[in-house]
Formats: sequence, structure tokens, C-alpha cells
Amino acid sequence: MAAVPVSVITGFLGSGKTTLLASLLRDPALARTAVIVNEFGAVGLDHLLVEASDEEIVALDSGCVCCTVRGDLVRTAGDLLARRAVGAVAAFERIVIETTGLADPAPILQALMTDPALADALCLESVIATVDAAAGAATLDAHPESVKQAAVADRIVVTKTDLSDPAASGLAERLHALNPGAPQLTAVHGAIDAGRLFGGGLYDPAARGPDVLRWLAAEAVPHDSSGPAGHAHTGHGRAGSRHDDAITCFCLRRKAPLRAVTLSLFLQVLAEHCGAGLLRLKGLVHVRESPGRPAVIHGVQHVFHPPAWLDAWPDGDRTTRIVVIARGLDPRWLEALLNALDDEVAALQAAG
Repeated sequence: MAAVPVSVITGFLGSGKTTLLASLLRDPALARTAVIVNEFGAVGLDHLLVEASDEEIVALDSGCVCCTVRGDLVRTAGDLLARRAVGAVAAFERIVIETTGLADPAPILQALMTDPALADALCLESVIATVDAAAGAATLDAHPESVKQAAVADRIVVTKTDLSDPAASGLAERLHALNPGAPQLTAVHGAIDAGRLFGGGLYDPAARGPDVLRWLAAEAVPHDSSGPAGHAHTGHGRAGSRHDDAITCFCLRRKAPLRAVTLSLFLQVLAEHCGAGLLRLKGLVHVRESPGRPAVIHGVQHVFHPPAWLDAWPDGDRTTRIVVIARGLDPRWLEALLNALDDEVAALQAAG
């Protein structure tokens, strides 16, 4: 049986990976696709927000892709193939992996290209990096992971061009200098022709330059057995070329519905006062005025998008879940802020 083509979608937090993937899975060209979504932190939402029909969606939410998830990825891909062989899942013809925005992509690419359990069954076809036109330059300055994500890609998809012109800001020139061989494509609200991202032969790391070959070679060096599948967990700070230990992920949960005004005020305060430390906010919110249709909220630093409304809850859990990835923000302060705003709005509405 022919090897199954695999594509990896990488890109920093909030750069539009999930929006791109959801749009692609509505394209008939990507019918019969299995999707593996890796999320950073204990509470995952991305796999609930990916709109698909018959596709097999698998969530890996055990942490960062450079550590436990690397072993989990190999096992999950192998399990998908085994289940396909016995007819337990739809006969998918492609696998797409969406990595967490904090992932160093080198370990996952090395595993897909060289792991003996996958070598004959899978072939790495394309590596797609999303880059936020509005925040991309600052992200490249602050986060080494984002540099690697753009450098390893053989297709770069620039998102949010409605907020910033990548040519005028210098981002396009910077991305070209970082990865001159990768075409820079534009996605409008996640929409892009799937034919421009998939197909075209095997992924060639040599075409990406000497840095990429060096990063992959470093992942091929045998490690001790302190990590899964022999992959040592060397830490996530700058010296370890992993994500910053100061970055935390937490989830704000509420059983009671939030008032719409409370939600608006909460997002406004975060954008104005916490933007620098707010790497990513994403949530499903139970809004009191619209109980059957949850609001999906997205924010990156100082930029918050208007809430989008789902037609129905994607799972049986109807509690508000707001996942925050931040540097230097205390979850207790955010919880207290949300409660205080809700109490104030309730009092004003009662008085009015």
C-alpha cells in the first residue's frame, strides 16, 4: 500500500492555524483527511473549533510537541493507520497535523521523516507555516520558535492582511530573507486554494538551507531515556531551543452564563492593559443572551477579533472555557477581574 502523505501546519500562537485548517477541511480537495491537533496546556479547544464532516479528528493535549507529544504523535499516527486497515475509521488518504503555536517544529519533522515505525507508512509532503501580518515582525523578534517555524516551511501563509500590509511593514522582505525558497501566500479569513498547499512531491529539508539541516540533525542525535521514545526533555528555555518557561497556560471556567456586556468589557480591559503579556486567548463562552449559540473569542496581544457565533455547542460541555497563554499574567487576577465586571454589570442592570 502506498505511503500516506502527511502535511504539517505550524506557526506561532494566534497566527491563524486553526482558522486555516477549518477552511481547508471544507474544500472537497481535502476530503478523506485525518487531522491530528496538538494543543499546549491541559484544556484543548482547537479540535472542537475545527469544522469537518467525515474527517477523523484526534486531539493531542498532553503538552508540547517536543516532549511527550512527540512519542504520542508516533503512536497516534500508527494507531490511525491500524484502525484504517481494519475499517474502524474512514479510509483517509491524507493526514494533516496542526502543531501547538509554541512548538519547535524540528522534532516533529525529524520523527515523521526517520521514525522506523512510520517510515514506510507515511511520507512528509509539505510543511506550512502561518504568519500573522499584524504581529509577525514582533513575534519573530521575541520568540525563537517562530523563526524556526517560518524557516522550515516550504509554504508560508500570511494571515490577517486586512490588519497590516506585510510588504509595507517589511515582514515580507524579512520572511524572504529567512526562507527565500518558500512562496509567501495570502489567506483571507483562512481561505486559500488547497492545491497551493498540498501536493508537489516530498518535503526537501535541504532546500530550506543549512540551519534547517542542522536543527534536524540535532534532533537525530541519540538522547537518554528520560523522555518518551528516548527523547530527553532538556528544558524549554532559550538554551534548550524550546519554549520559554515563563509562559503559562491556564483556563478560566464559569458554569453560570456571562452577560454580553461583561464579556465585551473583559476583552476591552485585557486588550488595553495586558496586551504585551497576552500571547493568546481563545474561548468558548456561554453568553446569557444567547444560551444555545456559544461565542468563540480570539485575541492576540492587543488585537481582539469580534466574537463569532456557533450554531450549536460542539460538545456536551456548556460551560464557559477561556484558554489563556501568557507571560506574567496571574490567573487569579483575571478570574477576579471577570467576577468584578460581572457583578458591576449585574448591579447596573438591576438598578436600571
